[in-house]
Amino acid sequence: MSRDYHMREPNKIAFQPSRLLGIKQQRQLNETTGAIMSSESSLEEILQQYVPEKELAEIKRILYGRDFKPLLDVPGKEVSEKSFEIKGWMMHSGIAEQIRPPRLVRVGLIQHKIVLPTTHPILEQRIAIHKRIESYIEEAYFCGVNILCLQEAWTMPFAFCTREKYPWCEFAEEAETGPTTTLLSKLAQKYKMVIISPILERDTADGDTIWNTCVVIDADGKVLGKHRKNHIPRVGDFNESTYYMEGNTGHPVFNTAYARIAINICYGRHHPLNWMMFGLNGAEIVFNPSATIQGLSEHLWPIEARCAAVANSYYTCAINRVGTEVFPHKFTSGDGREAHNEFGHFYGSTYITAPDGSRTPGLSRDKDGLLIGELDLNMCRQMKDIWGFRMTQRLDMYAEELAEFVKQRGKQN
Repeated sequence: MSRDYHMREPNKIAFQPSRLLGIKQQRQLNETTGAIMSSESSLEEILQQYVPEKELAEIKRILYGRDFKPLLDVPGKEVSEKSFEIKGWMMHSGIAEQIRPPRLVRVGLIQHKIVLPTTHPILEQRIAIHKRIESYIEEAYFCGVNILCLQEAWTMPFAFCTREKYPWCEFAEEAETGPTTTLLSKLAQKYKMVIISPILERDTADGDTIWNTCVVIDADGKVLGKHRKNHIPRVGDFNESTYYMEGNTGHPVFNTAYARIAINICYGRHHPLNWMMFGLNGAEIVFNPSATIQGLSEHLWPIEARCAAVANSYYTCAINRVGTEVFPHKFTSGDGREAHNEFGHFYGSTYITAPDGSRTPGLSRDKDGLLIGELDLNMCRQMKDIWGFRMTQRLDMYAEELAEFVKQRGKQN
């Protein structure tokens, strides 16, 4: 496969007190800064372009924690001509154990836009996305990825805002035998890669019920299991309960060929107990495939998955789609807004957090991308030993208080 990547050298402008700048320089700096801030640049891109190297290193230390080194065998900060970025980081433990060797595993997270306009036939839209993601998965294989996760409802536009049942319900497919799982099972077997595939599921064995589901395919191509979304939003244009309700699979942890993994689908990241249960059930990596928009949640995005990694002593992988999706018909959601035909901008910014709370920079806010993290799973136990969060968790106390709260609330109802 051709790898015609090119390096982009940012133009750094030092932040200087305005009294040291002439009027012309001030105007030029203000205009340039305004242009950047009004674009879809990520926080990392803005800092990289405008903050001098010495100050930037200190800012990153405060914002991200430990300074993870780039993976040298992936394109790194290079960007391909196809507007697809690849970034990779070594998220190794800082502790060299004497008995256990490092348990290294590479995870890959893909964020992407839809390929065709939402007015195209459903089958054409899905096939176009399949083809694009198949090429991205091949790139992940060349980068040595062992476990790969896609974004929420990756085979379709996030059309649940419209409240229209058709044509969008036609994207739903069988979790175990549908066309998406059939394709990914072949790729998983071909590349010896675990693939996590969030789709719109149609359960024909249960009255054609629709679910928001993640299918977990092991490295041998066999379906290991599935998890259905636990928490369904009812806020703004997130009209998802028009299509599916809360899942019934609990908090499963999948013992894959490379790690014990779990999936906290999108809105579940706002619920700390959801994260906690995956940790109690033994997860070493929890993936958070999402579809969320600027204005509503972007200030929360860098916080929630990172806090969960610290509190539960595991790795978290937060994935968000990118782009602005426009639908044929205008819609409203009873929130006072005028009728509109776009949901908002999906801001990407996919990132990974280690159990010690250190995190990678995020991917772009507007480009397709693959984020790779080389994780040392030994860090999960190390953080439990160092911080003692599991030891001091007091689950028995909270279980009693929660049980009493639920009991009393039941009496009130």
